[in-house]
Amino acid sequence: MSFLKAEWRNLAIINYEVDPSILKNHLPVGTELDLWQGKCFLSIVGFKFVNTKMMGIKFPFHVNFEEVNLRFYVKRFDGDQWKRGVVFIKEIVPKIMITLVANTVYNENYRTLKMDHEWIETNEDLSVSYKWKVNQKWSTIKVVADKNTSTIEKDSETEFITEHYWGYAKRRSNSTNEYEVTHPRWNKHEVKDYLVEVDFEATYGKEFAFLKNQNPSSVMLAAGSEITVESKKVIS
Repeated sequence: MSFLKAEWRNLAIINYEVDPSILKNHLPVGTELDLWQGKCFLSIVGFKFVNTKMMGIKFPFHVNFEEVNLRFYVKRFDGDQWKRGVVFIKEIVPKIMITLVANTVYNENYRTLKMDHEWIETNEDLSVSYKWKVNQKWSTIKVVADKNTSTIEKDSETEFITEHYWGYAKRRSNSTNEYEVTHPRWNKHEVKDYLVEVDFEATYGKEFAFLKNQNPSSVMLAAGSEITVESKKVIS
């Protein structure tokens, strides 16, 4: 049985090209940075969990909720194949139980904050926004895109960002948690406009405050799908 089953819907993805050296201290044991055409990306990803079940159970008030995470991309060779995955700098959710379980079981970096989202659909457009409140101030990411979806092109930057199927997290000892995330290949919405109003220092610390003065290198909106998060294993 999968540890978690849910749907991830309307994934707003804000990408920044960064110096790889700033992520070295965050690399879990056994992984290395995964670059696209020599570029190192750090992404803010906002989306909504829908129909969430943990170990097959829907817990009241924890079925539908927002998440916004800051993540980067890694790969690991397991002796037979390269596994492409993500490492989360921080994951924000509005539910304390999600934070406790994820941080305890998977050694993730969840934080519980007040959150909200808005999806607005017109005849032509889909507007998706996610916001969270830190230090009594709201931060927001918003993407406006074509309502219709299209296939993500092979070997594109969007494929690189969305096609990572493993999660890696540092443990206290010299080891790493590894877990698989499964989902079908997603479709995308063509982005028309975006907004980033984020207090990066308050949300992610001084280390990532520089993002305030940096424009995104790309912005994406993925439709999402049903997903599973499988049980972890420890690698060293």
